[in-house]
Amino acid sequence: MFNRSNPLRVLYQIVLAAVFCFAGFVLVERWLDSRGREAFLPTNGESPEDLLAYERNTMSVFREASPAVVFVHNLQRYRNFRSFRTSEVQAGTGSGFLWDRQGHIVTNFHVVQNANSVAVTLIDGNTYEAKIIGVEARKDLAVLKIELRETNVVPFSEKVADSSELMVGQKAIAIGNPWGLDHTLTVGNVSALSRSMPSISEGVTIRDMVQTDAPINPGNSGGPLLDSEGNLIGMNTLILRNSTGIGFAIPSNTISRIVNQIIKYGKPIQAGIGISIFEDRIAKSVRVEGVIIREVFPGRPAEKAGLRGTERDQFGRIVLGDIITSIDGERIRNYDDMYNAFDDKTAGDVIEVVYLREGTEQLATIEIVRVTE
Repeated sequence: MFNRSNPLRVLYQIVLAAVFCFAGFVLVERWLDSRGREAFLPTNGESPEDLLAYERNTMSVFREASPAVVFVHNLQRYRNFRSFRTSEVQAGTGSGFLWDRQGHIVTNFHVVQNANSVAVTLIDGNTYEAKIIGVEARKDLAVLKIELRETNVVPFSEKVADSSELMVGQKAIAIGNPWGLDHTLTVGNVSALSRSMPSISEGVTIRDMVQTDAPINPGNSGGPLLDSEGNLIGMNTLILRNSTGIGFAIPSNTISRIVNQIIKYGKPIQAGIGISIFEDRIAKSVRVEGVIIREVFPGRPAEKAGLRGTERDQFGRIVLGDIITSIDGERIRNYDDMYNAFDDKTAGDVIEVVYLREGTEQLATIEIVRVTE
């Protein structure tokens, strides 16, 4: 087989044969490896035929939506009392999602709370410094902004479902990026609607939350909750302690309304009638159920409608202002009820306010205005 008369030529032929054998082995191994993967992975964007339709749908939603889910870093300053040097450390993490092509990111307020700075890691592994554009702590919402280069990732503002049309039993898909461990997927159902849970802001509840049994891990906070078409139906926000399979998401209608306000104005826009009210503890101390008007602002709708604030009489005694007990037929017992009664109202809406004055029930029709500038 080899020419034995020339040792160098024999060595050359042996080396050449070894190279060809190794190259052939590598090619065969790669071919077998690719054939093996084809048995488990989708090809050309399609799911294998032997998977169930339910599985193919889940895989499709995850494949299309996960690129827009991000990892959020909460960075806080730490001072070394020995060296007196200051450094930034990661004090918390969570998930978020790309809202639009301008680089706005939506996440939970508690994910970025008390942060000295915030960073966001995208699907490509690049990390960007993020600016907090605005927050609504009462809804546990925050909007961030990064200097986003051109992207072909589809943001969630382009695929928002109407959460008022959700039905119990619908498929719910939760995607997150917990602790930076790449993207995770959990699947379940919409378990209940119109749930109320305590907000991170004291004295206020988040209403109309979507309850789901799709497992929500702590690091998934701020990630999207999707329907079977990949549309946003909520933002994963909290889990019920000491429970299994009870998670809650802020509904997409609330997200869309408040996020767009923050992007436009830098803060959420609250409608009102131009009054300030006493804290709930004061109302309780005088055994009042309702909200007591502290002050009526001049020129505002409440003054025009004849409502009165709290004042002192000629003898210096405190005379309580009008006590609001109902708005548009909804019972008002405290600040939480009052806040949520105006939550879905906009400037120009007309409301009916029932109030007590010296024990007598009265009714006023008032056009509300924007009170947050």
